[in-house]
Amino acid sequence: MQKIVKDLIEKILEREVVLEKPKDISLGHYATPVAFSLAKELRKNPMIIAEELASKFDDESIFESVTAIKGFVNFKLSNSFLENLVNKAIENQESFAQGDTKEETILLEYVSANPTGPLHIGHARGAIFGDTLKRVGTYLGYNVTTEYYINDAGAQMDMLGLSVALAGRDFILNEDVEYPETYYRGDYLIDIAKKLQAQHGDEIFHDESRYREMADFAKDIVMDIIGQSLADIGIEFDNFVSEASLYSSWDETKEVLESNGSLYSKDEKIYLKSTEHGDDADRVVVRDNGIPTYLAGDIIYHKDKYDRGYDRYINIWGADHHGYIKRVKAAIEFLGNKSDKLEILLSQMVQLLKGGEPYKMSKRAGNVILMSDIANEIGADALRFIFLTKKSDTHLEFDLDMLKNQDSSNPIFYINYAYARINQVFKKAQKSRNDVIINKLSGENSDALDLVYQSLLLPSVLEEAFAKRDMQKITDFLYSLAALVHRFYNEYKIVGNEKEDEYLKVLAMASVSIKTGLKLLGINAKEVM
Repeated sequence: MQKIVKDLIEKILEREVVLEKPKDISLGHYATPVAFSLAKELRKNPMIIAEELASKFDDESIFESVTAIKGFVNFKLSNSFLENLVNKAIENQESFAQGDTKEETILLEYVSANPTGPLHIGHARGAIFGDTLKRVGTYLGYNVTTEYYINDAGAQMDMLGLSVALAGRDFILNEDVEYPETYYRGDYLIDIAKKLQAQHGDEIFHDESRYREMADFAKDIVMDIIGQSLADIGIEFDNFVSEASLYSSWDETKEVLESNGSLYSKDEKIYLKSTEHGDDADRVVVRDNGIPTYLAGDIIYHKDKYDRGYDRYINIWGADHHGYIKRVKAAIEFLGNKSDKLEILLSQMVQLLKGGEPYKMSKRAGNVILMSDIANEIGADALRFIFLTKKSDTHLEFDLDMLKNQDSSNPIFYINYAYARINQVFKKAQKSRNDVIINKLSGENSDALDLVYQSLLLPSVLEEAFAKRDMQKITDFLYSLAALVHRFYNEYKIVGNEKEDEYLKVLAMASVSIKTGLKLLGINAKEVM
């Protein structure tokens, strides 16, 4: 709707315009301040310019009125235009708000948690944000490929092998074990140790030379756990890339960096000149023992990404990776690629409450809050929705008990109830949504027209949410739309009213918008509650 309106206005005025939505919808559905930007150029009062611009739209049928108000040009949409959009939406519910196919290809990497244990609740935020970004982008016509980067090289894998051995000796062999200061914890390690024992016997837990073998064995099991936890909340990946598999190309990557003069040696270490691209210090890429660092792995991986030729790359990282942004972008430039093709979005941690008190971490899980535990407690839909109610780079706190409430304090219940309520009304009226398409929108009830207009805003909400990488715009939209549905239901008799069919058509439009919006959040709207 907004695109149609904007394109027409720009065609008639022969210039680009900014469209705003007046707070008072009685003034118009859209307004543009273009007269103010023209005032200096035309040396006229903006109010006079606005009146002149408004007169250019006298013959346009999509507008009921175009008026100049305090220098703004305000556009009120016609009933016939709104009705035409509603008819198309109801007739083509599965494609409502869908965008045209676009040429841009995007590689979206997210989660990428170390394969050393199950996903915790912090991982869930980036996972849900990334998956929703993929869903919305794909629906809008972008070619989005998702990828999980498996960090299966380096010290964390050595620690994983040691942790499995310790779990086996402690919980299976019942030995007195002295634990190091840092190691991985959790019942999953005991399960892995039991499987190792079944294949290799007790002796493997005492053989330090086999720690890496144990780590690789554990990694595969952990990745299965991670994959299942993600699938349980509706998340799947197109690609998985192993960090360990990329190190074979380090020498080739290093040669490219050396040829660009981006490396130097100091104290038997090799450094990347990342300060030349805004980093606050040069970074070590090869240790004094000759082993490449974690950054070296990131450099190889991003070279591999760029070599695959996508138009844009998006990484969703935890907020603790903020310091890595400049060094990775520096490496991309040194490799001869454009770092501005890479977006790095940060995902902040989450604080959980239960009954107003901090959620207790599970010793069974290793003193972390497992994503799977929370999903089991409140359901995947509630988990997905609440994680999208704030921008990913801002702090999020929520109470699990609130998400079990059967009232408006629980946003996903409130929205689902609006959708189910509409279904209930149609059932009571013994009609389907297709039965009411032929009915006209009289325009006599301003609340009905407002509900139609708000429902038709979903396409522009989706476009803005994707462009700004802000899925909160969708959750806010759905909650507001649900509130309008509940208010309309409570204020007007629908079944048996002389305007029954018109009101049903209005509610049908709202239901299409709610169902589509929830679907793009990875949530199936509840037909009955």
